[in-house]
Amino acid sequence: MARVAVCPGSFDPITLGHLDIITRAAKVFDELYVVVLNNSSKQPLFSVEERIELIEQVTKSIPNVKVDSFQGLLVDYAESVNADAIIRGLRAVSDFEYEMQITSMNRVLSDKIETFFIMTNNQYSFLSSSIVKEVAKYDGNISELVPPEVEEALLKKFNNEKEK
Repeated sequence: MARVAVCPGSFDPITLGHLDIITRAAKVFDELYVVVLNNSSKQPLFSVEERIELIEQVTKSIPNVKVDSFQGLLVDYAESVNADAIIRGLRAVSDFEYEMQITSMNRVLSDKIETFFIMTNNQYSFLSSSIVKEVAKYDGNISELVPPEVEEALLKKFNNEKEK
């Protein structure tokens, strides 16, 4: 039986830190669903469709990665794809408390799905999509923070905003 995991996030945009977690999780699980959540409490820079497209571009060399989106409860989505696990990336100790609360709630909702935490590579421990967007907005160098496809998409997005 295949080991299936779900790696959720807003991925607005996907960073090298995200890609590090995805790549490492894909080595452990037979199928890895990278799922873009549509968080109504956030104002994303990229649409869900744009984020899916960027993730597909940067994970195309990882054959067992599938990209999707969802709204609602993560455990419901995980069950719908027969996932055994949820993958969560941790950058720092400060992430752990929030992640522990989410994991505990998911455990109440479904005791069939385990959560696995993967510590990000130290070189990405400071990295977040918010930081990347802020640096890109002011023409800072983000080439060591995101894949080239994402850098190009960010530059295009912010150049379009400046022209308005």
